[in-house]
Amino acid sequence: MSTLKAHDKVIFEKLFDRGGYVLDFTDPTYAEFFREHGINIDANKYRINGSSKMKRLRAFWEIESDAIVVKVLTAMLEYACVVEKVDGADRTKAISILSRLSGKVPNTEQSVQTQEDFLKQVFSDLKLAKLNIDAQLQSVIEQRIDEIHRSLKSEAALATIFLCGSTLEGLLLDAATKQPQQFNSAKSAPKDKEDKVFQLHSWSLESLINVAHEVGLLSLDVKKYGHALKDFRNFIHPRQQASQGFKPDQHTAKISWQVLQAAIADLSGQRNK
Repeated sequence: MSTLKAHDKVIFEKLFDRGGYVLDFTDPTYAEFFREHGINIDANKYRINGSSKMKRLRAFWEIESDAIVVKVLTAMLEYACVVEKVDGADRTKAISILSRLSGKVPNTEQSVQTQEDFLKQVFSDLKLAKLNIDAQLQSVIEQRIDEIHRSLKSEAALATIFLCGSTLEGLLLDAATKQPQQFNSAKSAPKDKEDKVFQLHSWSLESLINVAHEVGLLSLDVKKYGHALKDFRNFIHPRQQASQGFKPDQHTAKISWQVLQAAIADLSGQRNK
């Protein structure tokens, strides 16, 4: 079990608890998040205090070792910094706690990249020709980017998110089809129950992002914020948006556009990783 103290838990409760929910996670995205770290959060051992997301998180940090808890809570803190504004003092305290548990000296300036840090990066004069995609696809990408600019200007946040998410997926799928062996042999490649890798055209955006990072095509920040874009894009279904109370704004749209620009820079070699 972890060595989180009672006052440590108060900080993480404040950071993550949303009345029994955890941040903006849905049941599927909550399971996906933990699965990325080799944890089945739906297992009965995490339901000892109840089945809500927060109750399962509490059980998780009671049951698991410091090493596992640090890995997951660090990733969750990073996710929180993507999807909402995190209080600076609470963030610093959380980093200090995680550093203590891991036996490392805390570095509050660099341990977690914030939304502001990511948005400050400048991607000017990106040349799509360097993506090495066919002329027909490049024309479509250019049209979509033009539409993204118009959507941002008119503050059509939802349209911006969907355009950025689908364009990113198209570019990553194109990259995967050009390097099928590298993508299919990656550890994070999605597999069926018989341990066979799915056909590339059926891969989810989440899998494309994970593998593209694993094989060195995407930087860590694009992977991190790309998953947030993936979660935003899932709200293309009105019922899911309504049930989660998702209300996209210009800040959310700007993050989505920044992810796409950073990914294009990564994929085309126009960015220093």
